[in-house]
Amino acid sequence: MNAARALYSLVTWCAQPLLRRKLRRRAVAEPGYAHAVGERFGRYPVPMDSMVSHHSVDPIGQFVWVHAVSLGETRAAAILLAQLREQLPGMRLLLTHGTATGRAEGEKLLLPGDVQVWQPWDTPGAVARFLRTFRPAIGILMETEVWPNLVAGCQQRGVPLVLANARFNAKSLHKAQRLAALARPAYGGLTAAWAQTEDDATRLRAIGAPVRGVFGNLKFDVVPDARQIAQGRAWHTHTGRPVVLLASSREGEEAMWLENFKPKQAAAHDGQSQAAINNIANGVQWLIVPRHPQRFDEVQQLLLRAGLTVSRRSHWAAEPEAADVWLGDSLGEMALYYGLADVALLGGSFAPLGGQNLIEAAACGCPVVLGPHTFNFAEAAELACAAGAAQRVLDMAAGMAVATDLATVAAQQAAASERATLFATAHRGAARATVQAILEIVQTDSR
Repeated sequence: MNAARALYSLVTWCAQPLLRRKLRRRAVAEPGYAHAVGERFGRYPVPMDSMVSHHSVDPIGQFVWVHAVSLGETRAAAILLAQLREQLPGMRLLLTHGTATGRAEGEKLLLPGDVQVWQPWDTPGAVARFLRTFRPAIGILMETEVWPNLVAGCQQRGVPLVLANARFNAKSLHKAQRLAALARPAYGGLTAAWAQTEDDATRLRAIGAPVRGVFGNLKFDVVPDARQIAQGRAWHTHTGRPVVLLASSREGEEAMWLENFKPKQAAAHDGQSQAAINNIANGVQWLIVPRHPQRFDEVQQLLLRAGLTVSRRSHWAAEPEAADVWLGDSLGEMALYYGLADVALLGGSFAPLGGQNLIEAAACGCPVVLGPHTFNFAEAAELACAAGAAQRVLDMAAGMAVATDLATVAAQQAAASERATLFATAHRGAARATVQAILEIVQTDSR
C-alpha cells in the first residue's frame, strides 16, 4: 500500500460515523437507505454466509458480480445481464448498489440463487470482508465506479475487475490527475476498461486505465417496454392536445420552467400573447417527471404554490386527470411517459448538471430538446443533434418555445419522431461486444 492509499484508507475509516449519519438523514426521505446498513461495512447475516459457495472454481458456480451504483447504471446493467445470462446459463448474480433507487430497480433483475447487497464502503476491512464472503469469479463495474481499495482488494485476491460502458469526462480526468497518486494505481489496477466513446477512451488511457475496446453505449441496446409505450400513446389520443414532457428534471429546473411558464400564462389570459406564447401557456399539456423520487412532493408543492393545478400519475385510474400540469411520480415508467409525450425537454441539461440519458427517449420515438449542459453524455448528445433526433437550445425559455412549436406541428413532430427511432437503432451492439469480452476474461481466468 502506497502512502496515498494509506492516507485515503485512514480517512475512509474515520468517515464511517459520518456515513452512518448521512444514511440516517437520507432514510427520512427514502427509507431504503435504512435497510441492511451493516452491508455497507462488509457485515452480512449468517444465513447469507451459509448460502454462498466458497469452494467452486466453476465460473457458473461462483458469483458474477455486477456493481451498478444508481438507477441509470442499474438500467444499463439490465441490458448487459440479459445477454450475459444467455451465454452463462445458471450464472449466479451478485448485484451491488450505492443508492436506494438503484437497489429498488435491481431487485427486478434477481433470479433464484442471486444475491443483492450494498457496495462495501471503501475501507480495506469492508472490502476484504465483502470479497471473502462472496469470492466472485469476476467483478463488473458499470460506467464510472472505480474505488482504490476495491481495486486493490480484487488484485490481491486474483479477482479480475473490469469497467464496462465506461464514461470519463474532462472534469473527471482533471480530478483524477490532481489525485494521481491515488487514482492512477486504481485505474491501472483494472483488468480491462471498455469505453463508450473514443474521447472517453483517450481520457481513461491518460489516467492509466487498460482500455481494451470502444464498444459504444449499452443504453442503445435497450428495448423499451412496448406495453408502456402503447398505454402512453392511447392516453395521448384522449388528451386532445399535444403533450410536452420535462423529463428527469433536477433540482432548480422546475423553478426555471415555472419562471418562463407563469408570465406567458398571464399574457395568454390577458389576450396579449402571440401564438407561440399561447402555445406555451395553453396550447400543450405539460408533464413533469422529476429524476429523484424523494422530490415528487417538493415539486408538487412548488407548482401548487404557483397557483397551478397538479394531477399525479399515482392517482390516475383509467386515464390522466385534467390539470395544468401532470406530475410523473412513478419509477420504471419512463417508456410510458415518452409514449405519452410528443417531445421532451431533457432534465439535467438546463441546470449545469451534465444532462441525463437521452437514448431511452429516442428508442421510444420521442424527440428531445437539450439545454446547454450535456457533458455527462456529450457524444450521445452531439450524435443525436446531428441525426435530427435532438435539438440544442441556450436556456429553458428557448427550450420551451422550441418544444411547444415542434409538438404543435404534426408533420414536423412525426418526422422528428422517426429520426429519433432511427438514431437509437443505428447505434446498437455494445451489449454483445461487452459480453463477449467478459466471457473471454472469465474463461481465461478459470483455466
